[in-house]
Amino acid sequence: MSERVGIVWDERLRAYDFGPGHPLAPIRVELAMRLATEFGLLEHANVEMLTPVPFAELHDILRVHEPDYVEAVQRASDDPGHADRSRGLGTVDTPAFAGMHEAALRVVGATLTGARGVLEGRVEHAVNLAGGLHHAMPASAAGFCVYNDIGVAIAWLLDQGVERVAYVDVDVHHGDGVQAIFWDDPRVMTISIHESPATLFPGTGWPTEVGGLGAIGTAVNVALPAGTGDQGFLRALHSVVPDLLGAFGPQVLVTQQGVDSHVDDPLANLTMTIDGQRMSYEALHRWAHRYAGGRWLAVGGGGYEWVDVVPRAWTHLIAEATGHAIKPETPMPQGFTDYVASVLGRFAPEQMTDGRHPWPKPLGDGFDPRDPVDAAILATREACFPSWGLAVEPAG
Repeated sequence: MSERVGIVWDERLRAYDFGPGHPLAPIRVELAMRLATEFGLLEHANVEMLTPVPFAELHDILRVHEPDYVEAVQRASDDPGHADRSRGLGTVDTPAFAGMHEAALRVVGATLTGARGVLEGRVEHAVNLAGGLHHAMPASAAGFCVYNDIGVAIAWLLDQGVERVAYVDVDVHHGDGVQAIFWDDPRVMTISIHESPATLFPGTGWPTEVGGLGAIGTAVNVALPAGTGDQGFLRALHSVVPDLLGAFGPQVLVTQQGVDSHVDDPLANLTMTIDGQRMSYEALHRWAHRYAGGRWLAVGGGGYEWVDVVPRAWTHLIAEATGHAIKPETPMPQGFTDYVASVLGRFAPEQMTDGRHPWPKPLGDGFDPRDPVDAAILATREACFPSWGLAVEPAG
């Protein structure tokens, strides 16, 4: 399915580091890239490493962030002890650190590198696991996110003449920053499938959030109840995303691939497995080809079980994007297992699977409003589907 695929990576991206004990540790991405390397995914003839990664330019950041906020980040970067907490800097979630501005600029530069490669036709798909900082707002940091690399990349695509960009966010947390940036822009459809804001940060992402007056129906939110697992998540994904992509007609698909929806993640309450997450990647890949001419930019995001979840999930993502899928029962490479033991003193999982075989419940079975997952899906369809001339109830 895939032709040329760009993988964006540069060891200097590890500088985006909030310090010891912080959940968003750069070891997450390092381990994922190491596992992908152990499987030989980066050596295939159709794979191109997009490196070195440049800093984003200041004018790129200002596409979506307010000048006063950027100045506050620069001051906090130079003097972390006097960060402006009113801007979300220097908090427990988003501590200030020396060099923060430059480190965040490189993360944005990585996502822009992928976007540029896709738009210019150098690659068909691009993957930047170090990106996905979807909580950063135009005037403030939030939820471990300083600059919104996704928002900057989408804004750049629009400025290059792209007329419609679809954004699908499967992180367990609502993609609030990206939604806020494009709330009034009918050229961007943001679809976020996440744990209900009733039980999880950031407290937004209700199905009634549908976009500004000039863009009603372009903000789409599926708020799943805590405890939702593979089958419920996949049912939600298939019940909402393809119909809307078909109606919207994006020229580029951008996805945020946070893996904190996993049952072992310490910061959230969904119960997905590696196997359900892998199936979501397969679907997004198909839809990139079916609805966006194959133009697909995928970025990382959340995921705080550093060993058991993030490396396997994101290695499956790279494998799927490159067209070299890894069978779920494949054993973990010994080199990776040894590295994890030496660096973290932990045992790595034995296989690339959690041993599950999920599937999405067919839409033709209809929706049961008494079922909490179906009720969440129906609320989203009722809020957004009429704006696109789509039937709320699926055909039997």
